[in-house]
Amino acid sequence: LFVLLQVGFFPSECVELINDKVPQSVTNSVPKPVSKKHGKLITFLRTFMKSRPTKQKLKQRGILKERVFGCDLGEHLLNSGHDVPQVLKSCTEFIEKHGIVDGIYRLSGIASNIQKLRHEFDSEQIPDLTKDIYIQDIHCVGSLCKLYFRELPNPLLTYQLYEKFSDAVSAATDEERLVKIHDVIQQLPPPHYR
Repeated sequence: LFVLLQVGFFPSECVELINDKVPQSVTNSVPKPVSKKHGKLITFLRTFMKSRPTKQKLKQRGILKERVFGCDLGEHLLNSGHDVPQVLKSCTEFIEKHGIVDGIYRLSGIASNIQKLRHEFDSEQIPDLTKDIYIQDIHCVGSLCKLYFRELPNPLLTYQLYEKFSDAVSAATDEERLVKIHDVIQQLPPPHYR
């Protein structure tokens, strides 16, 4: 109505606003009508939400893929059914077999190789790490492991135990340090402990 008055369809002196004169109890008791257009939209949305396929069905069809990088460790292991993330298992087996070189985790691999590997693991594939491209750039596999740990939302040693680990490594003697670190490691959640 305000818009109609503004653009000049009705002279303002011919229109009386009655909102202030209607008792509050009457305005509250009258249901607001739903237009046919909105009613159809609401019905469509309800039907759409009820007919959505489950997460499991989307996974079976290959539409939904679980993230590997940047996903909570416990959640990832629960979804994948593994005890240890496949990315870590594959990379550590490869490094133990081919990567006994100086600075395997210190030196960085070629960025494009790291991204290729990451993409394959994120696509739920297990890449062939024995390809020449990876054998010639062994450091990209070590870099991928570091990348996986770096992107965990809750770090491997967990935010919750950070203070305890910090206290443990600050112990006075090596023997005391070892006992304290062992004690804190026992407190890790099972996925992180494994």
